[in-house]
Amino acid sequence: MKYKVIKSFRDLQDKGHVYGIGDEFPREGVEVAEKRVKELASAKNKVGVPLIKKVEPKPEPEPKKKK
Repeated sequence: MKYKVIKSFRDLQDKGHVYGIGDEFPREGVEVAEKRVKELASAKNKVGVPLIKKVEPKPEPEPKKKK
């Protein structure tokens, strides 16, 4: 599942890596526990506001039928 950063933050559980607005979370090559994702997506973190949001996959357009 993919998440996008909605507020810049320094991830203290990822060696202080800085995530900017619009970055994908987690960054490539980093595994994050579901508990951590829930924490960052809610206000129950040190900053007190959600920092990431889930990116819903866009449905693929249906192929056009030949006449």
